[in-house]
Amino acid sequence: MANDFVTEQSALGTEVRHWRRASIALTDLEVLAAPAAWLSLESYLGLSVRSSLRSISTSVVAEADHLSAALAAARTAAELRAVRTGLLKLRQRYEQVETVLDFYGDAVNTRTNPRIGAVLRGLDAIAVDSMDRVLRPLGIPTPPVLTYLDKGIGASILRSGARLWDASLSPVAAIKITRHNLWRPTSLVHETGHQVAHLTGWTEELGTALYSRLAPVSVVTAESWRNWASEVAADVYAFVLLGYAPLPALATVVDGPSRKVFRMPFGDPHPFGWVRVLFNAGLCRSWFGPGPWDDLARAWINRHPLEFASREVQEIGRASLAQLPALADVCTRAPMRAFGGVPITALAHPLSVAPAELARLAERAGASLYTSSYLARLEAMRVLALSVLNGDAKATDDDAVELWLRRMGGPAAVAA
Repeated sequence: MANDFVTEQSALGTEVRHWRRASIALTDLEVLAAPAAWLSLESYLGLSVRSSLRSISTSVVAEADHLSAALAAARTAAELRAVRTGLLKLRQRYEQVETVLDFYGDAVNTRTNPRIGAVLRGLDAIAVDSMDRVLRPLGIPTPPVLTYLDKGIGASILRSGARLWDASLSPVAAIKITRHNLWRPTSLVHETGHQVAHLTGWTEELGTALYSRLAPVSVVTAESWRNWASEVAADVYAFVLLGYAPLPALATVVDGPSRKVFRMPFGDPHPFGWVRVLFNAGLCRSWFGPGPWDDLARAWINRHPLEFASREVQEIGRASLAQLPALADVCTRAPMRAFGGVPITALAHPLSVAPAELARLAERAGASLYTSSYLARLEAMRVLALSVLNGDAKATDDDAVELWLRRMGGPAAVAA
């Protein structure tokens, strides 16, 4: 028995020392991401991320130290079993923290190239500006944003304050920007819309309002729109800040064979592509009148005839199409507790990004559109909308947009 105790104690000692060394290695953030990538972060953002990652990595080391002390003090088989249980928990905790560190390390590392780092820093600034326009009047602090570049078709967000793999909270809003939309980043504002909806409690309130409006027409349609409220809120947020600009990019992302456009998986928070595009076109029509959004909607109806869809999707599609004006009113004109008892458009008015207003901005700004620090500070949303629409309308290079994004980010400041 004594030999068994010593054998188990020795084996546990080897494992505990291994995981303690591995845990200490997690605290070296310069290994996690290249120093140049860390330096590309704005100082406050860098401090927020590094402080959070240091905290969770050092907590694993503390657990390993506690386990080492428990092993050294163990005198009975029961105490060794307790150490063994703690060791298994330490391994699990290590894997969870490693997942968190890898996520942020990979995100920061997309800034290793100085050119991309400067552009992403500009997108960080634009994302914060897009939230600040609504959150500041409500007295809600705007969280820092870490944008990162990745493959794929659609953008995504890990919200600030979201529960991470190790049960800690995300210190920033981490937003994925896709390569194909790097120079047309309207999806960025859709993603910040998710953060704003979460912080204000808009999603649940909007879902209830959508259900109440549609239930007398079709209960299945009303239930669908209530379930889609989080994505509808994000689309509406992008619309009130950018107008028509997000719609062509959205149509590009959700397009595909008709079977995909009409697909409505159970539990998917996204409206199926057909109705989502037509809803966004309806928002434009509701606020701007006739325009290119009508041509896009007509093209989608012709490209994807509704009769190709399942019976349930046909019912939801027809009911939604007939209620587009009412849906636009609920989303943009109805007072909401989330916004202090006023519609969202009282805080961010879509008429400021109407095509005619953007044309006037372009005429006034002239060659200074992408170089003026005044416009960068006060008109970032309108300049973004205008640059995207200009890029969609004609084949142009992206040098001016890149220059503007780099200016928006300003110089990097070292984060300790």
